[in-house]
Amino acid sequence: KILTDSMARMRHVPLWSLTFLLLACLPSETDALAVMSVDLGSESMKIAIVKPGVPMEIVLNKESQRKTPVTVALKENERLFGDSAMGMSIKNPKIALRYFQDLLGKHIDNPQVTLYRWRFPQHELVKDERRQTVIFKLSHEMQYSPEEILAMVLNYSRGLAEEFAEQPVKDAVITVPVYFNQAERRAVLHAAQMADLKVLQLINDNTAVALNYGVFRRKDINATAQNIMFYDMGAGSTVCTIVTYQTVKTKDSGTQPQLQIRGVGFDRTLGGLEMEYRLRDYLVKLFNKQQPSKDVRQNLRAMAKLLKEANRLKTILSANADHAAQIEGLLDDVDFKAKVSRQEFEDLCSDLFQRVPGPVLQALSSAEMNLDEIDQVILVGGATRVPKVQEVLLKAVGKDELGKNINADEAAAMGAVYQAAALSKAFKVKPFIVRDAAIFPIQVEFTREVEEQDKSKSLKHNKRILFQRMAPYPQRKVITFNRYTDDFEFYVNYGDLAFLSQDDLQAFGSLNLTTVKLRGVGDSFRKHSDYESKGIKAHFNMDESGVLSLDQVESVFETVVEDKPEEESTLTSKYTEEEESQAEAGKEDQGEKQDQKEGEGTVSEEQGEEKQQPSPMQDKTETIPPEAERQEEKEEGEKTASQDLTVRDLEKQEREKSANSLEAFIFETQDKLYQEEYQFVSTEEQRGEISRKLSEASNWMEEEGYRATTKELKEKLSELKKLCRSLFFRVEERRKWPDRLNALENLLNHSNIFLKGARMIPEADQIFTEVELSTLEKAINETVTWKNETLAEQNKLPPTEKPTLLSKDIELKIAALDREVQYLLNKAKFAKPRPKKEKNTTKTDSGKNATAPPDSEKIIPPKEEKGEGEEATLGDQSGPDTGRDSFV
Repeated sequence: KILTDSMARMRHVPLWSLTFLLLACLPSETDALAVMSVDLGSESMKIAIVKPGVPMEIVLNKESQRKTPVTVALKENERLFGDSAMGMSIKNPKIALRYFQDLLGKHIDNPQVTLYRWRFPQHELVKDERRQTVIFKLSHEMQYSPEEILAMVLNYSRGLAEEFAEQPVKDAVITVPVYFNQAERRAVLHAAQMADLKVLQLINDNTAVALNYGVFRRKDINATAQNIMFYDMGAGSTVCTIVTYQTVKTKDSGTQPQLQIRGVGFDRTLGGLEMEYRLRDYLVKLFNKQQPSKDVRQNLRAMAKLLKEANRLKTILSANADHAAQIEGLLDDVDFKAKVSRQEFEDLCSDLFQRVPGPVLQALSSAEMNLDEIDQVILVGGATRVPKVQEVLLKAVGKDELGKNINADEAAAMGAVYQAAALSKAFKVKPFIVRDAAIFPIQVEFTREVEEQDKSKSLKHNKRILFQRMAPYPQRKVITFNRYTDDFEFYVNYGDLAFLSQDDLQAFGSLNLTTVKLRGVGDSFRKHSDYESKGIKAHFNMDESGVLSLDQVESVFETVVEDKPEEESTLTSKYTEEEESQAEAGKEDQGEKQDQKEGEGTVSEEQGEEKQQPSPMQDKTETIPPEAERQEEKEEGEKTASQDLTVRDLEKQEREKSANSLEAFIFETQDKLYQEEYQFVSTEEQRGEISRKLSEASNWMEEEGYRATTKELKEKLSELKKLCRSLFFRVEERRKWPDRLNALENLLNHSNIFLKGARMIPEADQIFTEVELSTLEKAINETVTWKNETLAEQNKLPPTEKPTLLSKDIELKIAALDREVQYLLNKAKFAKPRPKKEKNTTKTDSGKNATAPPDSEKIIPPKEEKGEGEEATLGDQSGPDTGRDSFV
């Protein structure tokens, strides 16, 4: 494009670029196509996968269960997960870590940390002096942050998924509670990075539930909006979500279903776990009353047993009016038994049940809706099975009934794995538009000097909203600063959180997200003093995971070119259009956005164009504070520690596998020595030698095997296999002889019949040459001779010697003879019959010769036959598209 004299030329000078605490996941170079989801609940997790040929499916763990406890038991030299770790939480409560997600991104003085210490007094929580966060101290050598513990769990979940999918899995969608703030979301991403997982998206668990509900009711969604309320009470918290379903028109895909998160309310500590603690403390009182001389609260193992029994009791009382709690040998071999009624349980939790309507009211308030606009209320989460919860909720929402037509435990995992398939390049799924919402507003704050009427100067504090409460994301925003000509700083903070309770506000943590210090502003203005400043622009992005980042900050200058027309660069054109679009956006909101020359801190939506890279002419100053460098060092150290533990786990698994293989070989071979077919091909002396070596290996396993390395175990197994190789070979050969010899005999019979039939063909119709028939006859005779001679020689040998009749030789003879027969069969199949010669050559009515000359006769090569159904390609299918050509 050519600039005219009157056109303005734009120069964009990037000043500073920083993505604060953004954990980037590089694309994997694996060919694996399977993707997974992890629904990280407070108490347990559900894992789901999608792989080519297999639709969405829940992964079974090693105990063949559909959900796995989120528990890690850390010993000195090994880690236990899932049910094994849960068992350890009773035997040794100090090393079994549970419910640690509540500590992610929390400072040591956070009320959530105080609550955790009360619930789990067996764990020592110490302060991370650099980050002011929490560390689990199991011993002087074993100290782990909650992020490291979560990384271990995610790595274990991937192992389960890979074993179930039978292929590597790298890509995942992970669910997080909707109330997780920026620090908590980054903590989860950091944990996934340590586990070497590529996070396609962090999806809010309530959004995943809503997506699962919508996907399976796609046909019921139309242009009329349907408002569904999901009430999710799990083990640790309660979330109420209002979702609007309807079809919308899109540019690329036509009319598609959409879900939009309209309102959210939550209670971070209202859940099944708090009910269990009420029951546990009640059982403590009953036991201490039965045994006045003892105090069960002083024994960690006994308290862990009571908490486990409280969990069981809560579940049973949901279906029964009363039940007896009983624990054998609870304390000092004293058994405990006490009857508890549902009424007693409800009295213990009466204040908790009063909090049930709270999230409903919050959700309605944030959505600016009333209950009359809600079409249906659907229950999600295990704790909603408590009858009193349903009773109170039903009264609060004023409906005739509560919806129970969704899998309360697995809906989030299934919704998340659908999103994983949609985000993965390996699958093609039917579009379902998801419009999530950020429940915490975010704003930019800055201070600048202003001149008063009396010519004095004062500081003015400004606030500009980047994202309102319930603002949809992903979304990009740009804020423009017009009045700064030198280095300055601004703050990214949370906005008005008055809708949170005092307890939630304290648990929320710091309201400051980050402080951005810009350097090089003054240098930029001095360097481009001839140009008119169009402001300093900060580009923000809230991605699909709800994580905010500052992509870049740039200064923009403008000048008028009066000399000669000049070709406009791609960069110039792009940013000119961007300024025009931002100016248009500024007209829409006169209350907040003013003219750039008069106002300060203009906020606008950024158009979805891809950023150009800075040109060599542009100045760029990038500053990374020392805190960020130390953060990277800390994260690298955590990743290394996690990787070391993972390597140790793999080594342990490999050693156990080797030990099991050696043990199995010893037992199986000892048994074989007494079987008739093995005794027939071996001498007593040979069996005695093998038996002695097996006994020695068995004794070695019992006495020294527990200390043996993987290498030693493999070497011992290799030594025993070498010793038994000839014995196993003789047995295996005799097993194969009958079938192989029978197949050879059948082929010889059929070949002879075919040869005789071929020789009986009249000379006029003969399609085989004498050479071809003689070659077949020779092959038959040689095969018969070899068979007879080899069998005679084999019969002379004792069965304890190495056989001369080998199954592989029989197979070679069969293959050689079969080739000769197949050649002649194919020739006969596709040969054309010879035309009969007539004495006089006659012509047809068309004047053409009725017969072709003899030398025109040819053998037509065989056409490739189509397999049954080969022409039917896979078309529209309900399962995921693997991106490959497929046939049925």
